[in-house]
Amino acid sequence: MIANFFQRISRLPRGSFFLLGVRGVGKSTWAARVLPDAHRIDLLDERRYRDYLGDAGMFAGELAALEPGSWVIVDEVQRIPSLLNEVHRFIESRRLKFALLGSSARKLKAAGTNLLAGRALRKHMHPLTVAELDADFDLGLALRHGTIPLVWAAEERDAALEAYVQLYLREEIRAEALVRNLPGFVRFLPIAALFHGQAISVSGIARDAGVARMTVDGYLEILEDTLLVYRLPGYEAKLRVRERRHPKLYWADPGLVRAVKRQLGPVSAEETGPLFEGFVLHLLRAHAEEQKLFDELTYWAPAQAMRTEVDFLLRRQREFIAIEVKASKRFERSMVQGLRTIAELPGVVRRILVYAGERSLRVDEDIEVWPIRRFGEALALGRLWP
Repeated sequence: MIANFFQRISRLPRGSFFLLGVRGVGKSTWAARVLPDAHRIDLLDERRYRDYLGDAGMFAGELAALEPGSWVIVDEVQRIPSLLNEVHRFIESRRLKFALLGSSARKLKAAGTNLLAGRALRKHMHPLTVAELDADFDLGLALRHGTIPLVWAAEERDAALEAYVQLYLREEIRAEALVRNLPGFVRFLPIAALFHGQAISVSGIARDAGVARMTVDGYLEILEDTLLVYRLPGYEAKLRVRERRHPKLYWADPGLVRAVKRQLGPVSAEETGPLFEGFVLHLLRAHAEEQKLFDELTYWAPAQAMRTEVDFLLRRQREFIAIEVKASKRFERSMVQGLRTIAELPGVVRRILVYAGERSLRVDEDIEVWPIRRFGEALALGRLWP
């Protein structure tokens, strides 16, 4: 199956929007499918890019020729953030509607555009989910190669992942001049990948990469702005016990974290747990936007029980869902220790263990044990909250 035929969970907004996501995630394919009659402007076209860079009036002239109310797709909009001034003007003056696609928010933020001050929604496109892959979903392949459509559809997935990392360094980092010390950033990447699913130690990364601590802070911001990583905060109770707040680092896709580590063979036992945990987080974030899945997403690690954690805590208003993730194919009661403990947190309405096995179970009266496929289907159907 190729990327064009995946039924994505993203829905088309009524008005203008930004659609951000890593390269190869399917933004352009989706936009072309849902907006087949839109006028398309691709800033990866070097000739067009140079023309607009030298004279934004050419961009304005192209927009002026369109019928009022028309849709316009602008691909890789972060390459010339100043064009957003014209986008703003044509939204107001001619009611044009824009799908603004990009693989980085860094230059948009640096330019002070503020994402058109609320005149355009901000959406994200994530790698493929269980529901989008449907019958093609295979957990082993998802953990080994990830689910970025560009890679998933490739005949040689390992080669595609290696090329992807080089493309990222060439197009996002070197071409956009995001770092002054490219060798230092290259040393930093595999070390940051080792922290996938772990609390971030900036000093440890700095020491191992041979760069300053402040430099690591900047590098982590670059990874976030180019949508490769996500920092998950720790839950803090506002009225009672103060919880740990060190964020955990998660990469956007299992294949990416493995490619950055240059570890593309079969998935090792040590890798499986963090990769599976990160994949579950990916599913939560992918479905969150379309379904208003939660108001806040954190992990739970109470200070009074240092060895007790729950991987994900979803809050919606005053209610919580606690989700623990285990990569084992066989359920053992020790897996739900954290879920037992978190029952003391006021407002917990559901406790779920997601694992790599195939049987659904219920233990301790109300702790549910779900296979990953059931979890993915529940998210797609909007049935996570009781």
